[in-house]
Amino acid sequence: MTSERKSIHGQWSTRLMFILAATGSAVGLGNIWKFPYITGENGGGTFVLVYLLCIALIGIPVMMAEVMLGRRGRQSPINTMKTLAEEEKRNVNWIWLGRMGMVAGFLILSYYSVIAGWAMSYIFRTASGVFVGA
Repeated sequence: MTSERKSIHGQWSTRLMFILAATGSAVGLGNIWKFPYITGENGGGTFVLVYLLCIALIGIPVMMAEVMLGRRGRQSPINTMKTLAEEEKRNVNWIWLGRMGMVAGFLILSYYSVIAGWAMSYIFRTASGVFVGA
């Protein structure tokens, strides 16, 4: 099959640490920031059930696939997809999947940076008393 690859990156200290980090990444700001609003506007409990069903049917399998690819490749997403495609004698265009993952991560990070900036701005405004009497 494949020879054992060594990662240049560290490993998780425990399985629980990995689960907590993956959960924190998957939950994200959208679930904390906008989820309560959307739930109230779209039927409450029914929306939550549909949301949980989507997580179970789409989110969990995608996360499991990412973890399996990461464990097998032990490289950056682009290099992992290139290496795995070469090992399985598949089309090297699978590298585009790794590239799209990197672009998606960049877009998500830029979105989170804006939200974090707003949060910091509100913290400073609150500390300076701008919202007193609002």
